[in-house]
Amino acid sequence: MREIREMSKEELVKKLRELEMELIKLRTLVRSGGAVKNPGRIRQVKRDIARIKMALCEKT
Repeated sequence: MREIREMSKEELVKKLRELEMELIKLRTLVRSGGAVKNPGRIRQVKRDIARIKMALCEKT
């Protein structure tokens, strides 16, 4: 969490977009019947997105 808080607002927005795209790709893979290498990664990405959104709210 410390490293997220130290990032600038622009870096946070960029990271947020990257994580959202990764989540879309993982969900698409699961829905198409594919096997995810690491099923816990979906949960981790969702939590990281929430942390970044919280950090963005703190900065505004």
